[in-house]
This record gives sequence, structure tokens and C-alpha cells, in this order.
Amino acid sequence: MKTTLSTAVLALAVASPALAETWTMTSTWPSSLELIEIDRKWVENVGKMVDPEVLTIEFYDGGSLVPAGEVFGAVESGTIQAGADWPGYWAGRNPAFSPLATTASLFNAVDYVNWIQEWGGADLYNEIYGQFGMVYLPYGVTNNESGFRTVSQPIRTVDDLQGLRLRLSGLEQGRLLEKLGGSQVSMAGGEIYQSLERGVIDGAEFSTPNVDFSGGFQQVTSYWSTPGWHQSSSVFGVMINKNSWDALDEATQERLRLAADATMLWSLSFTERRANEAYRQFEEAGTEINRLDDAALERIQELANETIVEVACENRDSARVYASMIGYLEDYATWRTASAPFDLGRTPNGPDLAEIEACAQ
Repeated sequence: MKTTLSTAVLALAVASPALAETWTMTSTWPSSLELIEIDRKWVENVGKMVDPEVLTIEFYDGGSLVPAGEVFGAVESGTIQAGADWPGYWAGRNPAFSPLATTASLFNAVDYVNWIQEWGGADLYNEIYGQFGMVYLPYGVTNNESGFRTVSQPIRTVDDLQGLRLRLSGLEQGRLLEKLGGSQVSMAGGEIYQSLERGVIDGAEFSTPNVDFSGGFQQVTSYWSTPGWHQSSSVFGVMINKNSWDALDEATQERLRLAADATMLWSLSFTERRANEAYRQFEEAGTEINRLDDAALERIQELANETIVEVACENRDSARVYASMIGYLEDYATWRTASAPFDLGRTPNGPDLAEIEACAQ
């Protein structure tokens, strides 16, 4: 009888479904900034692909649970299971987060997608985030950012950057701006509007045209300098607490990855369409738009290469990430050049790979 009862209990346990996981997720973006749509899209895709009896994600707008700067720590500690981010915000934890987020005059959006999917980039994201007990799924990509928006002084040439106090995010970006004669002012995205309005800064960059328009920058700036050489593309994704990830079965983990891949493809076309629409909106608002000429961009490229080598050689993880990225550019250049002009963007005359590889050892 005892054996029969034990067998019945075991059979019941095997037959009973596992309890559903419920994750709490928040973002670094408030509801007022359009970047949050990328985060919402991933959660929506997960909802379509994952049985709610297995996993449900409760998503909260940025700032509603924890301040944006504390999302990393909340996921790391397990206070929440997932957090949407832009990796560059965590460069203070490890400088390698900077190139995982964006590059100065290097990658475009397709480069990031190629590198992440087929040239080993995904492994590096998980290696760096893994140092903090997290799994990372890149699920959003945008092309180059708008550029600088200024209040009273247009930037038509590199010389016009001299003496300007500009809100700018990023380690490499700040050093590059200093070499061009400007000075970096760091502040959260939510502080930019008032800082421009009050004259605390002369100008600012933030994101793509549509995100900038959603932030109301057309109301407090008169000039816009393109292209966004300081951030030639950007990546967004979700940090997942490793213990929470490990609690999922392999099939569910794979569905989360597939949802990320689907969101990344959508994000590129969505943000490009919206950027195009927002460009016209800035024109209609009376913003004067100026594009730096090719000679200026060549000069910026030279200084960007110099800065990337400097930063990479200060941190082995950064050097390893940059070495992988530049190795991809050199490898892909053969076909990209052969297929021009029907190719996927430019192959930049970037930093010296051998010099960075030496720093990655």
C-alpha cells in the first residue's frame, strides 16, 4: 500500500504543471519618450509567444518603480527580474558597456545587427552583463542619432563647436568633443529640456529625431547640426536576473530570444520611419538644419579613431569588444565594398585593429 501511494504521489507531481513565473520589468525610459515603445514591443511579443501559464511579464514605465539610474542595481540584486536599458548608462561599472551601446563614427544599425547575430557580439553582451549576474537580450537598434540641437548658435562647421557646453552621453563621445573644442555636460535625459530653456547648456544631443521631438526640443532650440557622428547607432535591450532566467525551461528561454530578434527587426524600420516623419516636423517647427561637410566628418573620424584606441587600451574588456567590432568591419568590408552601391552602409576608415588587439591580451 505504501509503495502504491508513493507511486501515485510521484505520478501526480510529474503530471502537475509548474507554477507560472511572474516577472516585474521596468525601463530606463519614461512614458513621455518614444524609446519606451521598443521595450513595450518586446513585452508584447513575449506575450504572443510564451504561454501565460509559464511566464507573465508585468511592465512598468521608467521611473514608476525605481529611478532610471537604479534599474541596473535592481535587476542585479533580484529586486526586479528584468530591466530595459541602453548599455552605455552602466559604463561606470565597466567601460566595455560603452561600445555595447553605441560607437563614435563607427557602426551603423545594420553593423550592430550583423555583429550581434553572426560575428560573436551576442556572446560579448552576455559575458559583460554576466559579470553582474545577468543575461542580456539585445532587442532594439536605431541608426545614427540626430546630432546637436543648439539654442542660439548654429553648428555649421567643426570650428563652431569651440567653447560650447553640450549635453553629451558617453565616455568616448565626451573625450572626442573635448578634442574638437567643446565641453561635455552629463545629465539625465529628463533634465535636458529645462537645462536648454534656462541656458545651463548651449545645446544637447539625446536620441533620434522622433525621440527628440517627443521630448519637445523643438520648443527650446533653434538649430540642428547633423549627422549624429557622436553616436552612429545605438543598441537597446533587456537585462534579466540570471537566477530568474535559469528558473525558466529552455523552450521558454528560446522564445524570449526569438521575441528579441523580432523586436530588433521591427525597431529598425519603426524608428527609421518615425525619424523621417520627425525630420519634417522639425522643419515645420522652424528649426534651421545644417549638415557638416565631408571634410569635417573625415576630421572627426580621425579623432574618433584616436579616442577609441585610447579608451580601449585603458580597459581589457573594452579592448576585446572593440577588437571584435573592428574585426567584423574588416571581415565584412570585402563583400560590402564589392556590392557597392547596393550594399548596407559604409565601411569606415576606422581604428587600427592590431593596436587594439594588443591591448586586449
